Amino acid sequence: MCKAFKVNRSSYRYWVERRHELNPKRLKLISELKRWFGKSCGSAGQRTLQVLLADSGFKASRSLIRKLMKEKGLVSRQIPRHRYAKAEKEHLSIPNLLDRNFKPDAPNRVWTGDVTYVWTGSRWLYLAVVIDLFARRVVGWATSKSPDSELTKKALRMAYESRGKPKGLMFHSDQGCHYTSKTYRQLLWRFGIKQSLSRRGNCHDNAPTERFFRSFKTEWMPRSGYQSFAAGVESINSYITGYFNRYRPHQFNKGLSPQKAEAEYFKTYNEVASFS
Repeated sequence: MCKAFKVNRSSYRYWVERRHELNPKRLKLISELKRWFGKSCGSAGQRTLQVLLADSGFKASRSLIRKLMKEKGLVSRQIPRHRYAKAEKEHLSIPNLLDRNFKPDAPNRVWTGDVTYVWTGSRWLYLAVVIDLFARRVVGWATSKSPDSELTKKALRMAYESRGKPKGLMFHSDQGCHYTSKTYRQLLWRFGIKQSLSRRGNCHDNAPTERFFRSFKTEWMPRSGYQSFAAGVESINSYITGYFNRYRPHQFNKGLSPQKAEAEYFKTYNEVASFS
């Protein structure tokens, strides 16, 4: 056998006689790695898993994580590149007040919104979200069978109520009719929210929201869509509340999840306020 497989007899004897001991630390690390990989629906890569493992008390280099992923056959979903069309036309009555200033200095200063669609077996599911740009946290969302103003108003109401009816807000979106309709603009006026619109056809003007949709569709959503409308709604809720806001590390937040980034801000803010 050794001759057939071109293996030295001494090497074979060493392999037979050596003690096959299990490493408990390694087994625990692999178990936690698989847990986080499963929790992310197979979307987490080496960098994300390194942050998530550290949160669980496991220190591991990216090279070790890469080795373990290869060993266990864990392949992360890859995000494809996408080129957006550019345009310069602003809305006639609502200017682009945000002007790509995607770094507000506190929560509840700038919100962004957008609508996307997901296939659910026999029809489209439409998803509207509202994102607080400070920590990229999804603060409001709604699903519907129609991409109309009722959908976007529902998402805005959820955000406004859940965030304690904040004042001095700016809301930015594209020029879709569900954001420029009379009823939607009236709701913004009622909440005291200033409106800002992207230039027509320029997705870069609302890049953080576009990025959220891309992350959801490449990290979480099945490539062929969902089998039913109800399954799609359940999966969207799980992604937003059970993974994205709570756990998913965000490069913009220096590796913190949106929820943790906001918690760090309010902790620092309260300490400064009590000191002063």
